[in-house]
Amino acid sequence: MRSESLKRLIQLMTVIAITALLLSGCVPSQKPMPPAGDDSGFTVYFIDVGQADSALVVCDGVTMLIDGGNVADSDLVYTFLKNHNVSQLDYIVATHAHEDHVGGLPGALNYAQAGAALCPVTEYNSKAYENFVKYLGNQGVPITVPKPGDAFKLGHADVAILGPTNPSNEPNNTSIVLKVTYGQTSFLFTGDAERIEEADILDAGYELSTTVLKIGHHGSDSSTTYPFLREVMPQYAVISCGKDNPYGHPHENTLSRLRDADVVLYRTDMQGTITCTSDGNAVSFSVEKNADAQTNPTKHITDDAYYIGNTNSHKFHRPSCSGLPAEKNRVIFETREAAAGAGYKPCGICKP
Repeated sequence: MRSESLKRLIQLMTVIAITALLLSGCVPSQKPMPPAGDDSGFTVYFIDVGQADSALVVCDGVTMLIDGGNVADSDLVYTFLKNHNVSQLDYIVATHAHEDHVGGLPGALNYAQAGAALCPVTEYNSKAYENFVKYLGNQGVPITVPKPGDAFKLGHADVAILGPTNPSNEPNNTSIVLKVTYGQTSFLFTGDAERIEEADILDAGYELSTTVLKIGHHGSDSSTTYPFLREVMPQYAVISCGKDNPYGHPHENTLSRLRDADVVLYRTDMQGTITCTSDGNAVSFSVEKNADAQTNPTKHITDDAYYIGNTNSHKFHRPSCSGLPAEKNRVIFETREAAAGAGYKPCGICKP
């Protein structure tokens, strides 16, 4: 009788300990892995949210939403989940706190119940981020800050957290970088990680080779560097960006690197929502529109082919200028006349 009582006491204490960990946010909750069957499978939807990021990963009925686009995309994300009957999001990953990644997540949380939420920070001074936290709070879901090396199951897929490996004052370089492996196929999601975080991940020595790479920072020249691309060596890549966006994404230098690596490229600005499925051995793609689009044509840009304006100083520059503004302060003009017509003055260094 005494041994039976002790056994029950140990079981009760174990349950209490696990529950405490889950409630503290230290351990993401896990949905039981279903057995493989006729309805098992793996799909990634790269949702067209314009100049932003959002991807839904579904494996054996278990779901993970990676980013949710801008605030203006809340209804779009809500409708996408509703149309695909996704009322449970086992994991929500906000790769970093910028609005174009967290802004639309309240729309997702208006429709679906979250199981766990991952983000590199628990506080950030923006209305978009605060709304994300508020909607999580309404569901009683805390934010878990993952560490490099953390791993969890998504159905029969394995998810590994690779970054960030070092702290940064630049939100882009706090991006959660994660790799999802399903059978012999894999998918690398990089948020807006730039060359500094890419170098940190390279230094960590992870196995980075992957089948499909979600290109970092919407195809910015500051991401998908040659050293990183050489280690990843994807067969396919996806860029999420908006048509005719003011940042000039994807940058020609990034496109050139992808051409050099012989990567098959898909783009939401040209093809809408992109769907990738895996049977564990190979992947296949379908697109919402323009299946035959030339997503990465060879383009020879001369120094006078376009100009870069600085939204702060209202000066415009040649692309080769040493005084180019930070990327977030750039606007692209196709002609000198367009820059002058918008009230921008020529730079005194490069004299465009």
